[in-house]
Amino acid sequence: MSGGWHAALRRYLIATAVGHLAWEFLHMPLYTIWREGTWGEVAFAALHCTGGDVLIALTSLMLALLLLGNETWPRERFRPVAALAIALGVGYTAFSEWLNVVVRAAWDYSELMPILSLFGVEVGLSPLLQWIVVPAVAFALAGRAAASAGAQRRR
Repeated sequence: MSGGWHAALRRYLIATAVGHLAWEFLHMPLYTIWREGTWGEVAFAALHCTGGDVLIALTSLMLALLLLGNETWPRERFRPVAALAIALGVGYTAFSEWLNVVVRAAWDYSELMPILSLFGVEVGLSPLLQWIVVPAVAFALAGRAAASAGAQRRR
């Protein structure tokens, strides 16, 4: 990989971490921990989930790069890689929400969480939107970083 991949990856990682951290705290009232947990438990849950989000984001990006990227990414194949990484993140999130809410009962939605039924499985809307919005913004910022790095090298 050449052509601004380092700048793009750095910006993607920072935007992903900041975006997911903000989203985790903002949608906390949609989970029962907001009412039932202490402030410390809520803060720990948000930080813990953000760590998981960053790992999911990096894993999704690496898989997308292996499947669709090439040595000139992000100058080439940027959009297909971004689209697949987002799809992988959304897919994993839907599975994880089902597993942790329905099967393991590790957490639960409050009555405020909008619910979608996907293939007969009920999943919270907020985490799905999180995995569309945050990566889309992170990829937009990463694309700009790559373009800027490429322009500086051509000077």
